[in-house]
Amino acid sequence: MERLRAPGGCPWDREQTHESILSCLTEEAYEFIDAVERRDVPNMKEELGDLLLQVVFHAEMAREAGHFDAGDVARGISEKLVRRHPHVFGEVAGVDDADKVATQWDAIKKTEKASKGLSGADGAPDLGALGEIPKHLPALLKALKISQRAVKAGFEWPDLKGVAAKVREELEEFEAEAAKNDLAAAERELGDLLFSVVNLARYLKIDPERALAGTNARFSARFRTMESLSQAEGKPFAGRPLEEMERLWTEAKRAEKAG
Repeated sequence: MERLRAPGGCPWDREQTHESILSCLTEEAYEFIDAVERRDVPNMKEELGDLLLQVVFHAEMAREAGHFDAGDVARGISEKLVRRHPHVFGEVAGVDDADKVATQWDAIKKTEKASKGLSGADGAPDLGALGEIPKHLPALLKALKISQRAVKAGFEWPDLKGVAAKVREELEEFEAEAAKNDLAAAERELGDLLFSVVNLARYLKIDPERALAGTNARFSARFRTMESLSQAEGKPFAGRPLEEMERLWTEAKRAEKAG
């Protein structure tokens, strides 16, 4: 990256800024996730390399500006891992399961932030139990984080029945607003419904992102099968009566289970 960014290097690389390549970081992260979901180990290796390039790229631009370099980044995360695992690298005892580790991690993280004046210390604003959540997180992931942090403050349903009932309540409220053709109100209620579904997933320890990704993949595969079945019958899929599409959908699901 030093060579690519240096005079006489690559014109494209030399033009880039932290802001201009942010979308590349997001894209490479999702491509790695896709490789993991496919269990494509060779592609995982390649995509991790692409993701590492983004880290090196940003670090090199920071080095040029005199802020930090890749070595500082590596040292920083190494020190953080040691600091947040005193049960491994220090003298702390009794942290012998994942829940205790998570509790300890959060406590250490709060102490770190307080020392930097990020959580009410020295007159800095106290962000409360929700803390600071990156504003550019995808809405689904942000909803999950908000739900998780609210629960840590004790704002939790006593049982699954209550969480599921909330989903049904939000669906009814959405349907009522949609029936009035009040799109602004329907949008708000749809947001509430989506948040309640994410909360349900969190309660059941289901990753809503993975759940939705799985549905996306299944739907896409079934839809393509429907198109193939329709073509085999000598008819274009688009424009067929809904009843026939439903039949093809049922056949596609049956073929999926058989395969």
